Amino acid sequence: MPATALDPAVLAKYEPVIGLEVHVQLLTETKAFCGCANHFGSEPNTNICPVCLGLPGALPVLNEKAVEFAALAALALGCQIRERSIFARKNYFYPDLPKGYQISQYDKPIAEHGVLDVPTADGGLKRIGITRLHMEEDAGKSLHDGFPDSATRTYLDLNRCGTPLVEIVSEPDIRTPEEAFEYLTRLKEILLYTRVSDCNMEEGSLRCDANVSVRLKCAEKFGTKVEVKNVNSFRFVRAALEYEIERQIEVIEAGGRVTQESRLWNANEGRTYSMRSKEQAHDYRYFPEPDLPPLIVTEDFLQQRRVELPELPEARRARMTAEYELNPKDAATLTASREFADRFEAAARTARNPRRVANLLLSEIGGRLKALGLEQEQSPVSMAGIVLAADLLDEDKISSKQLKQLLDVCFEKGEDFAVVYEREKPRQITDSSALEAMIDEVIAANPKQVEQYRAGKKTVAGFFVGQVMRASKGQANPALLNELVAKKLDS
Repeated sequence: MPATALDPAVLAKYEPVIGLEVHVQLLTETKAFCGCANHFGSEPNTNICPVCLGLPGALPVLNEKAVEFAALAALALGCQIRERSIFARKNYFYPDLPKGYQISQYDKPIAEHGVLDVPTADGGLKRIGITRLHMEEDAGKSLHDGFPDSATRTYLDLNRCGTPLVEIVSEPDIRTPEEAFEYLTRLKEILLYTRVSDCNMEEGSLRCDANVSVRLKCAEKFGTKVEVKNVNSFRFVRAALEYEIERQIEVIEAGGRVTQESRLWNANEGRTYSMRSKEQAHDYRYFPEPDLPPLIVTEDFLQQRRVELPELPEARRARMTAEYELNPKDAATLTASREFADRFEAAARTARNPRRVANLLLSEIGGRLKALGLEQEQSPVSMAGIVLAADLLDEDKISSKQLKQLLDVCFEKGEDFAVVYEREKPRQITDSSALEAMIDEVIAANPKQVEQYRAGKKTVAGFFVGQVMRASKGQANPALLNELVAKKLDS
């Protein structure tokens, strides 16, 4: 943060204005304009060809799958898709851009005017506009660390050159770092649901640049914009924005002027550093790509994408909340990923009580996995096992205590619930006469507690229930036991 923490009253005078540019690598098998493999982790400079490198005579050919993915993402974000869009050359020099230009889209992108609703601190929703979604290719990667001579040399890996991207540019509608965090979270969720990208920030398949300025709350005109580049986690985006907002306010309050520039976030120091003055769009000398014809998106093509569009997270949460009588928090957890939601729903449809399946999945299974540091995919208990456990509970064939004991064995031995249940076969005692005999013995052995109960201390009933449950080795049916204990004590 700035060296001196700003007075809250000073902070309150200003309003941040934030817009986000998110670059998303598309999950195609091959690159945007050639047949090279689009795979992360290959040996450096092995997935390249004359087209990637822009060698003389090499011509680009557009990857149709990349267009399908771009259109699918645009539809999921409520964008209007152009029938005719144009590719352009974005000209700039950088060592990892061997062609000296990047094939992108400029004034006629494939999609515009989308929206994304994000939750707000007061429990409502705020609509963030999406200016555009355009297609482009990625540049290579400059490696500055990890080599014996890194102090004097930079190494280049050009495998990433030509990787298909979509850039999603928000309107400057975001007003707090927390809103930016929520926007990115919801955007990633939607992209994962459509399966157009794996959104792996560690591998660079989702990267975010944040544009931020500040202005007095009464002002209409935006302040001078600063771009914070390539922050590698949503948490760091939030932290970088918090720092940059205070830095800009501090500059203005001291009588200075904010400079339009690009800045880099240093996570170790918790601050941004000046990188370079920020270019205007005209500095890139955009002009139409002469080697690619206009991209024509037909209505038939769009209709096929609409068919492929999955039920999106917010709609699915609302439906599942109503259909399975879930609370909003549980519905949000169950729909956090499309795969997890699919697995739950496939299981829930076969269960007597879907809500009980959800409760077991999130509490009993989820709690044990969290304690062991495991993911859902690593659970020894399958979804079919959870359904079996839920049905047994629903039919009063096992108690909650017995279920916990069985699940402990599942996790201890790494076995599915059905295997453990068949071997252990716990049974509940539902014979009233057998339970009454146990209750009579406990009552006879504890006259003092009987006296307390009959003197009005009704909570003592729990003592008798616990004693009988212990005597039955946990096999007494809880509902029946509570009913019989109360009956006996009141008689």
